[in-house]
Amino acid sequence: MGFARIYERGKEAVDHLLLGGTLRAKAMRGGAWLGGGSVAEQGSRFARNMILTRLLAPSAFGAMAIVMSSSSIVGALTEVGLRAAIIHNPRGGEKAYLNAGWWMGLGRSITMYAIIFALAPLVAHFYGIANLSALLRITLLGTLFDGAMSPRSILTQKEMKFGLWMAISNGGAICGVVLTVILSLVLHNVWALAIGFCSENAFRCLLSYILYPGLPSLGWDSHAFRDLYKFSRAVFGLSFLNLIFSRTDIFVLGKLYSTTSLGLYSMGVALVLTPSSFISTLLGQTLFPAISHVQHDKERVNRILCEVTSWLILLGLPCVVVIYLCGHSLLTVIYGARYVAAAAPLAVAAAVVFLNILNVAITCVFSGVGRPGLHRLAVAASAVAMLIAIYPACKLLGVVGGQVAALLAIIVSYLIQVIRMRGLTGLDLLRYGKAFVPAVLASGGILGVGLGARFLGWEARPLANIALSVGTCIIAYALCVPAFLRIKQTA
Repeated sequence: MGFARIYERGKEAVDHLLLGGTLRAKAMRGGAWLGGGSVAEQGSRFARNMILTRLLAPSAFGAMAIVMSSSSIVGALTEVGLRAAIIHNPRGGEKAYLNAGWWMGLGRSITMYAIIFALAPLVAHFYGIANLSALLRITLLGTLFDGAMSPRSILTQKEMKFGLWMAISNGGAICGVVLTVILSLVLHNVWALAIGFCSENAFRCLLSYILYPGLPSLGWDSHAFRDLYKFSRAVFGLSFLNLIFSRTDIFVLGKLYSTTSLGLYSMGVALVLTPSSFISTLLGQTLFPAISHVQHDKERVNRILCEVTSWLILLGLPCVVVIYLCGHSLLTVIYGARYVAAAAPLAVAAAVVFLNILNVAITCVFSGVGRPGLHRLAVAASAVAMLIAIYPACKLLGVVGGQVAALLAIIVSYLIQVIRMRGLTGLDLLRYGKAFVPAVLASGGILGVGLGARFLGWEARPLANIALSVGTCIIAYALCVPAFLRIKQTA
């Protein structure tokens, strides 16, 4: 009888969370869809990397890191936040707004590609890589496909129909990943990566018209354009400042060290950037729309932010410790022994990613309440800190200096974000900070066990070291999560 009662209560709780018509239920359903799609996409990328690191030389990944970073400069300079503008605008679902957004997006993509095409030879000359110009021009054809997606596809996010968006976004990416692996088996060089990346946006564009069809019209609504531009103007320049934080390490390391060293570094850091991308995308596509619906209720906004942040800290901080303890082992098992050189950057990158995800949650709140410009000071501060620290850090510490500089920059940015959040909604900093306590206790226990294992020589046994660290982390979760839930119920 007791088991039947527990089952019924569990079923009622799940039905209430996932099947109801409340904002929370929609967000939970959206999170489930996006989470499933992102796990599938990131899992396919993870498997792809495991295969490609054994098929291609590290220098291929170094060259592609430069390609992606160089293209990001132009992309950031032309980013105007059109998707966010349509989602936030109450009239964003109207045909006039969708049409204006599509033409603005296509114009941005064409401008971006034209600039990249013209500057590609200069980038190749700067880095001294002969085929870099052609790589840039082929890889970034994908920007044109991105700008040409169905104008109605943005409604999948605005109306919180995340299943369709998952099929378009994650489905297109998975198709591109599969093509990349096939091309790598045939070409065995960097061109497999270049063509594969371009194909991801091509598949997304195709799927957008299949699953959410709609063609743009030649008409132009000037009022809709001005309305979207008003919101976009507030976020203009933020992407470029973010780029300085996220890509400066590649630019500097690419000039100071070989493409092989850069390739080892970029693949090591990618090991934590993959889940980071998943979580950040999930937050942006669920937390942002949810906050938009309650943007005038400051207490509710604070409650949502504290709850989301509490879970992020509780689940994330122990993972940072695990990566620090078994980074060598993870790289050996996943990529092969030659990638062990990236263990130090990987460990520091885990801490950077953890703080950045907490930062993203606050940024989603700023955008959700219609104040995306509040993020500008934090981004500018992180960019300045990165520019000051990056060169001396890389010269003195080697490739790990790229992530050390990033860690200093994200700490500055995060502190500014929290202060501005308090000024915007009256966030209780004591309540917000309490979320760190159970995570720190759990992480301390994991660290103690891991250091003991190192003393006993387990670090030389990769699989055993990983199993011990992950097992200890799971035990810590099993002990902390129930206690955490009880505390929240009584709070």
